[in-house]
Amino acid sequence: MSIIFDNEKKAFLLNTKTTSYIMHIFKDKYLMHVYWGEKMKLPNMLNAIPPRGVGFGANPDSNDKTYSLTAMRLEYPWSGGTDYRNTALDVTFCDGSHTTELRYEKYEIIKGKPALLGLPSTYTESDDEADTLFITLKDALMDLYVVLSYTVYTERDVITRSVKIINNGKNALTIDKVLSANVDFEADYRDYTLMRLHGSWARERHIEYQPLAHGIQKIESHRGASSHQANPFIAMVSKDATEDYGNVYAMNFVYSGNFEAGVEVCELGKPRMFMGLNGYEFAWELKSGDEFVAPEVVMVYSNEGLGKMSRTFHDLYRERLVRGKYRDEARPILVNNWEGTYFDFNEEKIVNIAKEAANLGIELMVLDDGWFGTRNDDTTSLGDWTPNYEKLPGGICGLAKKVNEVGLKFGLWFEPEMVSAVSNLYNEHPDWCIHVKDRNRSQCRHQHTLDLSRKDVQDYVISAINGVLDSANISYVKWDMNRHMTEPGSALLDAKNQKEMPHRYMLGLYRCMNEITKAHPDVLFESCSGGGGRFDPGILYYMPQTWTSDDTDAVERLYIQYGTSMAYPTSSMGAHVSAVPNHQVGRITSLKARGDVAMSGNFGYELDLTNLSAEEKEIVKNQVKTYKMLREFVPSSDMYRLIDPFKKDVCAWEFVSKDKTKVFAGYFRKMIIPNHPDERLKFKALDPDALYRDVERNTEWSGDELMNIGIITEYGNDFTTCTYILEKIS
Repeated sequence: MSIIFDNEKKAFLLNTKTTSYIMHIFKDKYLMHVYWGEKMKLPNMLNAIPPRGVGFGANPDSNDKTYSLTAMRLEYPWSGGTDYRNTALDVTFCDGSHTTELRYEKYEIIKGKPALLGLPSTYTESDDEADTLFITLKDALMDLYVVLSYTVYTERDVITRSVKIINNGKNALTIDKVLSANVDFEADYRDYTLMRLHGSWARERHIEYQPLAHGIQKIESHRGASSHQANPFIAMVSKDATEDYGNVYAMNFVYSGNFEAGVEVCELGKPRMFMGLNGYEFAWELKSGDEFVAPEVVMVYSNEGLGKMSRTFHDLYRERLVRGKYRDEARPILVNNWEGTYFDFNEEKIVNIAKEAANLGIELMVLDDGWFGTRNDDTTSLGDWTPNYEKLPGGICGLAKKVNEVGLKFGLWFEPEMVSAVSNLYNEHPDWCIHVKDRNRSQCRHQHTLDLSRKDVQDYVISAINGVLDSANISYVKWDMNRHMTEPGSALLDAKNQKEMPHRYMLGLYRCMNEITKAHPDVLFESCSGGGGRFDPGILYYMPQTWTSDDTDAVERLYIQYGTSMAYPTSSMGAHVSAVPNHQVGRITSLKARGDVAMSGNFGYELDLTNLSAEEKEIVKNQVKTYKMLREFVPSSDMYRLIDPFKKDVCAWEFVSKDKTKVFAGYFRKMIIPNHPDERLKFKALDPDALYRDVERNTEWSGDELMNIGIITEYGNDFTTCTYILEKIS
C-alpha cells in the first residue's frame, strides 16, 4: 500500500508516485507533521522532529518542560491550548468555553477513496488507484472526535485532505472555524514566496508573488462565492523556482463558497500553510450524535517547479474530478449571441446567426440572456423560466427545432440562483431570497440571490430548470451567477443558526447541480459567474468547463488564461472570439489574434456572424477547421508555459500530446518594439531524436533543434500572434 504505519517509530508514511508525506505521534499524544517533499524512507524521529521549546511558550505537560506546542509542528492545531498560532479548529461548547485538546486516538487505512457526503471531491474509478488514511483525534473531556482524512493517489503526486467533526458528547456545540488542511514546515520562511491568483471582474486569476513575512498572510472570500477577487489556490514557492526547477507546495480547495487560505510565519521563522472554510459568517451547530464534513483540499508538491505542479493538477482534474460524457469527449465549437445582440433579438435573428454558423462549420448555437418572462433588459424576470413568446413565437422548443434543422445543436443560458425584484417569483415568494428581516435588501443588477439553503427553494430550481430542459432538444447549458451575497440571512433558520446559511447555500447549490446534471447526462454544462467569478474545483465536479472571463479581449486573455493554467486545465476553460473594438476594454486586435488565443481553450465565438465580411468569414472557416484538429489532442495534452506575460511583453505556451507525437504552441506579442532583435521560441518536452513537421509551413525540424535553438518568431505589428502545429514524422 501507499500508506504504512510504523508502530516502532509511531509514524505514518504516505507515498505518492515521487513524493512522501510523514507524520509522527509525539509523546503518544500529539499528531505532528514531520515532512512533505521528495520521496524518502522514514527517518529517525528524534532527529526529524525533536522536542523544542520557545521563550514565553507554555508547556502542555507541567512534568515535561522540554517542549512547547507553539514551537512544534502540529498536524491539526486547535484553539485555547499552548499553540498560539493560527488554529485549524475553533469550537464553542455548551458551557461557553472554547478550549480544546486533541489527542491521538486511532487510525484506519482502506483501499480506494470514499466520496464526501453532499460535497464535490476527486474520485477513483478503481480502489487500486488510491489508499485512504483516517486518523482520529479526540477531545476526551467533551467527547469530541476529529477524523482527519488523507487520500494518496499511488500513480499521481497528489494527496487530498478532508476533516470530519463528530460530536459524541451529551450537549450541542458550535463549530466556529474548521480548516481542511494545515501543514507546518521546518523550512526557513526567507527561502519562499507566497503565490496566489488575485483579480476582479474581467481581470481574473492574475499571478501575484509576495515574500513570506512574520505574521499571517491570507487570501479569502466572504462573498458567498469563491470569487473573481481571490481564487481558492495558493502555493508556497521557493525563491529560485522556475517553470522547470525548484520546490513548490500547492493547495487548491474543492469548494465554491467562502474560503480562507494562507501562510503564517511564527516567531521562529517557520511557515504554517492552511486552507479551509472561511470563519467569517460561519458557525455550525453540531448536536449530540451529529457529524460535520469539511470540503476537500488537493495538495501537490513539485520539485520540478511550477510546470510539474500545474500538470499534476491538470491530469487529476480532467481525469478524476470532471465527470460524465464530456470528460473525455471533444467539446463542440459554439457561437453565443450575447455580445452580438445583447437583449435585442428575436427568433429570426437567432436562426439567421445559426444559419451563418452552419456555413462556417460551427456546431452549436447558444441563446443567452433575454429569452424568458418579459426580459428585454436586466431589470426583470429572473426566476420566471417561461419563454418570451413575443421574441420567440415558437418558444424554446420551436427555436431549438429551427436551429437543429440548419444543422446545429442548441444551447441555452440560465441564471438559476437569482430572482429579479420585478418578477412573478419574487411577488409570490419574497422570503425566498437571502435577506435579513426588516433590513434593506440590496440589489445588484436589479436582482437578489435565492436562498438555496432552503429545500423548498432548491426543489423549485430543480423543477424549473429540468422543466425547460425536458421541453426541447437542448444540448448545452450556460449556468450563470451574477451576484454575490449581501445581508446574509435565511427566513427559515433560527437566530442561533443564521451563520450556517452560506455553507448550507453551497450544499443546496451542489444538490441542485447534481440532480439537474444527472437528469440530463447528454447536456454539456458550462458554469459562469460574471465570467470567472466561480472558477474552482467544486464547480468543475458538476460542470466540465467554466466561462473563463467576461473579458474576451485577446491581450487580457493572455494574463487570465496563463494564470488560470496554474491549477486548471485547458479543457476547463471557455475561450471565445468576440467583436472589436472589444466590449470590455475597447482594444482592437486582429481576428487572427483573437482566434489564436481562444484556441487554447474550449473554442467558440461571441459575436454576430451575419455582420462579418467575406474575408472574415473565410478566416473563421479556417479557424474552425484548425480547432477541430486541435481538440483531438490539446485538451488531454501536457501544457508547458514558455514565456510569462506578467514578466515580458510577449507570452507563449505549448501543448504536447502524451505520446509526444503532436504539438500545438502559441506565441503572442503585445506591443511592438522598434528595431527589435530576433526572438526565438524554444519548445519543451519533445523527443530530441525525432523529426517534427510544421503542418502549416510544411517545414521540418529536429526535436533537439526546436528545444535548444528554437524558431525565429514572426514579428509584425502590435498584437501579432503566431501558432505552430507540429507532427512527429520519424
